[in-house]
Amino acid sequence: MHDIKLPGNKKKENGSICHPARNNIWLLLLFVVCLTGSLAACVRGWTAGKERQPREDRADHGQENGIQSGENETEQTEITVFLAASLQHAMTELAERFCDTRPGVRISFNADSSGKLLTQIREGFVCDLFFSAAERQMDELEAEGLVVEGSRKNVLGNQLVLVTSKDSGSTVRGLSDLGKAQTVALAGPGVPAGRYTRQALVNLGIVEETGDVSAISTSRISRAFGGVIISEQENVSRVMMAVLRGDCEVGTVYLSDIYGYEDQIRILEKADQKLTGDIIYPVCLVKNSGADDRQQKAARDFLQYILSEEAGNIFQQYGFGILMR
Repeated sequence: MHDIKLPGNKKKENGSICHPARNNIWLLLLFVVCLTGSLAACVRGWTAGKERQPREDRADHGQENGIQSGENETEQTEITVFLAASLQHAMTELAERFCDTRPGVRISFNADSSGKLLTQIREGFVCDLFFSAAERQMDELEAEGLVVEGSRKNVLGNQLVLVTSKDSGSTVRGLSDLGKAQTVALAGPGVPAGRYTRQALVNLGIVEETGDVSAISTSRISRAFGGVIISEQENVSRVMMAVLRGDCEVGTVYLSDIYGYEDQIRILEKADQKLTGDIIYPVCLVKNSGADDRQQKAARDFLQYILSEEAGNIFQQYGFGILMR
């Protein structure tokens, strides 16, 4: 059986004074409710894109959050997976299933934008496997000699979609009339979803063509739509949250990001691949000189599981297309 490691929580004092004879029961009930809420929050948030320490600073490597299996400490090993934010829900299920059959293996995730993850790998952060939302970041990693030879695979496909909350009352119908929105949430130019959005706007003739669409600023897009307010987000998950909370009227995310929010989100447009280009998710093993034989084997095994038919079926349930089995 696997379990989910929870981060430690600090007890917070509020300085209030209660009469013990009348308030002990209420205090106990309040403590139980607060503790339950805190633990639930930890379970929900453990895959979020938390900052990870460089190799030389991570002395207590075994205390990171993640999913693990097995009880024998002497046989445990941990692998660290950097993955695009849009993958975190599907990959959590895959990690749980994988660890159920691999005693002693622990998987720790770092989920964020592919561009930020690439920067962290370059800076020497511990990483055994990289799962990107675009080929560009993988190309750069491979050009720098950080990809284990022969391990790179193009695994998944996705589609860019323009969304709004179901109760927003938005009159926007597609990318071409974003100017009708009060506020728009877009991923930054260094984020694959942000890059795909910019490419679509260029191909629609709304934004002037440039040599590198990543150079198109948010303010430039705003001007193209008559000054519409655009909120730039760090990754595609934050775009989705901005729309769900009502902070922004519309936003561009991936089709797979709709999973679990079908009752709250309305798709305004599915962008044609001719506008965005192919949206491909490649995966690879990352060279990690500090990994021992057991860790390297666990990383290879998990990569093979990601490429398996069972994993492909799970990815499809979350809205991804499968490029290879």
